[in-house]
Amino acid sequence: MDNCNVIAITNQKGGVGKTTTTLNLGVGLSREGKRVLLIDADPQGSLTISLGYKNPDEIRTTVASVMQQIISDEELPSSMGILHHEEGVDLVASNIELSALEVSLFNVMNREYVLKNYIERVKPSYDYILIDCMPSLGMMNINALVAADSVIIPC
Repeated sequence: MDNCNVIAITNQKGGVGKTTTTLNLGVGLSREGKRVLLIDADPQGSLTISLGYKNPDEIRTTVASVMQQIISDEELPSSMGILHHEEGVDLVASNIELSALEVSLFNVMNREYVLKNYIERVKPSYDYILIDCMPSLGMMNINALVAADSVIIPC
């Protein structure tokens, strides 16, 4: 039985509190005993930085590299790219590499399902997966919306 709830936090506008909502909701759920995975789906890496990873560009395995493995149909260990944080949440970090991956998604078959394919693999380990989206309506946000069970739109 799949009890994991996937929530995309999105808005086309920047500065409305998407990252703040994702972080605080995730940590709050974790403090209530829930297993939480946060996915930073913004190449600016604000969620990654907010969790204390000051140089996201130095992180070797990010959401971009995980999604590239899926696109290339390569073996993907379920724990690949997941960072464990002292606040009790797990994180799939992001950095500028995600911008290049998003552009390459336009040439991929079933491009809107790449993130969903990854999430389906890790879902059994979590109660909640929260996706912090970038301020746009590009392929990454479409991927997040396809993967989500529900959406929060901070205004």
